[in-house]
Amino acid sequence: MRDKKNLQRLLNLNYLDFTNKTVCIGEYDLPKLFCDIEEYPDYIALYSQPCEYHKTANTCVSFYDYDVKFDGQNGLYDAIYHKNEKRLDEFKTRFRGVKFFIGPDYSECGDVPVYHNLNSLGKARETSLWLALNMEASVIPNIPCCRERELEYLCDGLEDVTVVAFSTKGRTDKPKDIYLIKQSVHVVIEKLPNLKAIIVYDVSISNRMVDKLFSEARELGIKIIVPDNLLKKRNIERSKHVQYK
Repeated sequence: MRDKKNLQRLLNLNYLDFTNKTVCIGEYDLPKLFCDIEEYPDYIALYSQPCEYHKTANTCVSFYDYDVKFDGQNGLYDAIYHKNEKRLDEFKTRFRGVKFFIGPDYSECGDVPVYHNLNSLGKARETSLWLALNMEASVIPNIPCCRERELEYLCDGLEDVTVVAFSTKGRTDKPKDIYLIKQSVHVVIEKLPNLKAIIVYDVSISNRMVDKLFSEARELGIKIIVPDNLLKKRNIERSKHVQYK
């Protein structure tokens, strides 16, 4: 009879190495994540910006790039799935010393089959577990907002976290996107009883829209934290030049 570990490798079930270290929650057996932190990120770097990973002592690395930048044949999830030890070592070197991550934002879309979005969410959970276990870092769960039907299970497995993250980049122009973010915030507040803070990746020159989108959470005493990031700083600088021309 084949050794269980060898069979796991033959069946490409390598993710069991870390999903077996947690429990699965909800109708879709989503892996449970833990994140309880007392200090919060003050700067957000993108995966594609390794020179920014240590901008401050509390810099957080996010995956708010286009998927092609961090996913694919040479991406982190592919290395995890196939247990490509050489590539995983390269990622460990790349991320060495990073204190905070935001869980990967594998794109979920409003016009694709449900299984696609579930697969993206599952990949994000598995990759978050790998980051937490291998990089000894705090991994803040990312909350995608693509359509209302996903809100039913979005928070399954996040019941004990005290902080989550949202991205508003490219999501504040259309009324439908604004509505989905506000609905997602409402669901997060309702389903995560221990929530203390929301980290927001926002690139606008002011935080007026953030104040509007997350007002319900702020009114309940939940901290809304908008760390600096490279694109936000560039947009602010450009706005100054436009203003004085």
